[in-house]
Amino acid sequence: MADARDHVEAARIAEATGELLVEARANLFKLGLDTWTIKDEGDQRAHNFIIEELSQAFPDDAVLSEEGADDPIRLERDRVWIVDPLDGTREFGEEGRSDWAVHIALVEGGIPTAGAVALPAVGTTFASEPAPILPPRADGPPRMVVSRSRPPAAAMIVAQAIDAELLSLGSAGAKAMAVVMGHADIYAHSGGQFEWDNCAPAVVAMAAGCHASRCDGSPLTYNHADPWLPDLVICRPEFADQTMAALAKAIGNS
Repeated sequence: MADARDHVEAARIAEATGELLVEARANLFKLGLDTWTIKDEGDQRAHNFIIEELSQAFPDDAVLSEEGADDPIRLERDRVWIVDPLDGTREFGEEGRSDWAVHIALVEGGIPTAGAVALPAVGTTFASEPAPILPPRADGPPRMVVSRSRPPAAAMIVAQAIDAELLSLGSAGAKAMAVVMGHADIYAHSGGQFEWDNCAPAVVAMAAGCHASRCDGSPLTYNHADPWLPDLVICRPEFADQTMAALAKAIGNS
């Protein structure tokens, strides 16, 4: 299982990548480059940096990155780092937005054991160890964090069942960390994600004491041949039963 160095390196690399991206973003905007170039540059620079850092720190481990070619050797390795160098590329390309993230996670035997999520634009990195402390819940109705575009079916099912308010944010990491920070209570997604989108957010959220699972209640497992992992739920523990009951009812009626 993950040791202290795994947790430390995950946080260090996530934070350092975030610092690189903040500086690169500012410089790219100063150059007056188009949005697509800014996003592509951010993706590639972050990917290159992370791959170099992981190869030096853990030369025997495999890596699955959104921005890299998928090497099937990872399926033969027990330790695999699953990373999203720049989660929320759309938001990164919009000057002034802060809802983008860096995801670094270690998976051992398919189980996420260490990880970190950096929110570089706000100068914050959350790690699996020391785990974030989940703050007391604020008064008021439940708060459901959803995508900036069309909210996914899972979110709408839960929101309608428990009369939740909807809050929109960009990246999956920003949404999950909104729950960890106490800004939201529930993040439910369905309809399209990959392992790198939610692996690091899930391991950090679970370390903080949050519930994290698939929408059908099954555990989140990683490093599959097909990295498609289309749905998940991350929520405060006090909302886990209500959230999963609402989803189970919807699945049973489908």
